[in-house]
Amino acid sequence: MAELEHRPVVHDHAAFLARARRRRGFQKAYDALETEYHVANELIAARARAGLTQEAVAQRMGTTKSAVSRLESGGKHTPSVGTLQRYANAVGCEIKIELVPKAG
Repeated sequence: MAELEHRPVVHDHAAFLARARRRRGFQKAYDALETEYHVANELIAARARAGLTQEAVAQRMGTTKSAVSRLESGGKHTPSVGTLQRYANAVGCEIKIELVPKAG
């Protein structure tokens, strides 16, 4: 199975958020999805560290590139723990789930 070369797309997330926060209602909607966005960012970071494309991860998971894209998009598609485990295995990681008491 040939691995595809990973060429990350440059994305200035801080600049994107700065522009998006100017829109009415954005911050409230963004805050409501904070956990989902955090999971999505973790997935993308792990894939980037592994030097893999979405296609390569999909092959390793036995799924499609579009399914991997949905996992990494956050928000609408909340993955199961089993799916997260398959993704983690595909990118050479382990899952660590931690429940932390809220401050205050």
